[in-house]
Amino acid sequence: MFASLWEKMMAYSKHPHASYYLAGLSFIESSFFPVPPDVLLAPMSVARPDRAWWFACLTTVASVLGGVFGYALGAFAYEYIEPWLQSSSYWPEFETTKAWLGEWGVWIILVAGFSPIPYKLFTITAGFLSLAIIPFLVASFIGRGARFFLVAGLLKCAGPKFEPWVMKHVEVLGWITVLLLVLALSYSMYFH
Repeated sequence: MFASLWEKMMAYSKHPHASYYLAGLSFIESSFFPVPPDVLLAPMSVARPDRAWWFACLTTVASVLGGVFGYALGAFAYEYIEPWLQSSSYWPEFETTKAWLGEWGVWIILVAGFSPIPYKLFTITAGFLSLAIIPFLVASFIGRGARFFLVAGLLKCAGPKFEPWVMKHVEVLGWITVLLLVLALSYSMYFH
């Protein structure tokens, strides 16, 4: 199951328009889409280690631009997205994000940009709370850039030697990832 998924991601990463896919995914993930750009950035950095830094830069810029779009949604269209937020599983996280932004301000944007926490919640909430845009942009560039350059750098170093190792262990890695996601969701639902 996971081997075919990895092969599809590697095929997408070698497509002539892969950079456009990466930029598009990076943009929409920062404002409303649940799949992180790492799923394309990683195989693209493995397939083309000579372009890994370019891919990280592209991902960072597109992600921050998507973050600005999320900010605008929170600032100008909150009344339209609030019903969806309240009916979704994101509402408790939205409330938590508001509290964190109120307490930590721009510093939590930096942390959210780097971590696997859904960055889109922070972009929308920052706009809703009218967080200052320049500090928001700086924190987003630092947090997102650090994350994406770390991913690209590690996989650039691993390069083509990494792909055979992944193919050998992809099923185990896939199931570990699923287990970690289930545990994280269970923790989130149980303790929030």
